[in-house]
Amino acid sequence: MIIKEVEEKTGLSRSNIRFYEKEKLIAPDRNVNNGYREYSEQDVEKIKKIAFLRTLNISIEEIRKILVQEIGLYEIISNQIKILDIQIEELQLAKAICSKMLQSDNLNINNLKVEQYADNIDDYWNKYHKVFKLDSISFICMWGGFITWGLITALCLIVAAFIYPILPEQIPIQWSEGKVMSSVAKKFIFAYPLSCIIIRFILKPFIRRWLQINVFDSESITNYITNFMCFVALSVEIFTILFIAGILEHVTIILFIDTAIFMGILFWSLSKKGDRI
Repeated sequence: MIIKEVEEKTGLSRSNIRFYEKEKLIAPDRNVNNGYREYSEQDVEKIKKIAFLRTLNISIEEIRKILVQEIGLYEIISNQIKILDIQIEELQLAKAICSKMLQSDNLNINNLKVEQYADNIDDYWNKYHKVFKLDSISFICMWGGFITWGLITALCLIVAAFIYPILPEQIPIQWSEGKVMSSVAKKFIFAYPLSCIIIRFILKPFIRRWLQINVFDSESITNYITNFMCFVALSVEIFTILFIAGILEHVTIILFIDTAIFMGILFWSLSKKGDRI
């Protein structure tokens, strides 16, 4: 059957079905004559099972392990109940505190006394250490944002446009021990802002799939990494200009600094406990 029929049989949208294909959870056959995907009844049943498990908050990665029988469904569901119990307990506590706060006749941020609702403030912070740990890497969301990418890309383009008229006809693209190994026409300077676009819109999906992160927001981490790759492109562009001007000789210095910044900030954020305000 074609995808339209699968939509009707499962009640799911085409985008959902395509997503499961992209994640290689299903692999429908292709008609050798027209190249169209042809779904079987088994594919339809598998799609419904995948969608059902997603409604239980089971991750794509865990579903993948279930499908290849790397882990049993019983084990996953048992673990999921434990996770849900913790979440329910936290939500019930939050609801109880909200109800208690609403009993105040004049509730506002100015007269809010945290100790009034948290008997032991240290224990209370410890209980929600996961929230603070996520807050501690909030800069990842900021760095990985579209605006940051846009600023880096724009800066790449501005630098290229500004320096282009005074560049020599050939500019270096490979260096070794401070010497030029290969050169290209100076219009290659515009390849750096172009690479930022390629990284963001073409390379990014492959990085996201490779990461398969469940602890933190995989989209934010992916954006963080791709934006840093764009930052490296900007750094190499600037190095090219400095090399031509005779100011720097070794590109490894720039790349080392970029790597040190990237790894240092990332490891600092992931190791930060965030269990205190």
